[in-house]
Amino acid sequence: MEIRAATVLPARREPIELHTGDGLTLVGELAQPLDKPPVATLVTLHPLPTHGGFMDSHIFKKAANRLPALADLAVLRFNTRGTSSERGTSQGTFDGGEGERFDVLAALEYAEFHDLPHVWVVGWSFGTELALKWAHDPLVEGAILLSPPLHRATDADLDAWAAFGRPLVVLVPEFDDYLRPDEARRRFARVPQAEVIGVDGAKHLWVGEPYVRTALNQIVRHVNPTAHPLPTEL
Repeated sequence: MEIRAATVLPARREPIELHTGDGLTLVGELAQPLDKPPVATLVTLHPLPTHGGFMDSHIFKKAANRLPALADLAVLRFNTRGTSSERGTSQGTFDGGEGERFDVLAALEYAEFHDLPHVWVVGWSFGTELALKWAHDPLVEGAILLSPPLHRATDADLDAWAAFGRPLVVLVPEFDDYLRPDEARRRFARVPQAEVIGVDGAKHLWVGEPYVRTALNQIVRHVNPTAHPLPTEL
């Protein structure tokens, strides 16, 4: 069976709620391997909700649909404040990446409380800004950024991640709308442990199954290399 865009592989999937330090309840889902504990955990931070980003943004939805079965990973997805999806609407209102600090911390606290192992944060677009600004937490083993615009995240945030010292993997589409590979290498040079990977042919939204597979393979290569490369058929 070929793994296609709509493929959903077996996993334990449960609705979850996150509780923020400023009193909000956020909705989400945790997907885990069906019959074994996960070897590592992805805490995902979705694209800009004012432009259609939410926990079901397609790369993260496909990660939850595939990676528990293919790579023994737990995938935690949630809607940041004021964001809606099929799962429901998180309380609060969009705060431009500032109040969302509490959302990121709530997700990490959930992972810690539930003993989810080896936490990596995966941000996409706006989610990369949240990762750079708010995810340098002792629980986090590293971060993977998809299409970072570096709008809200500043050089000071990059310097803070450099001081944090944890791995930073930066996937930059060749035809990104905001930041392309050469400029990304220049901007991220101030983070010595950053690995900037240009993705030929890709655009900011990673539309198309070949680009989704590239993103998921890069995530798995860093988080659980024993499962890399991912199969394309079962």
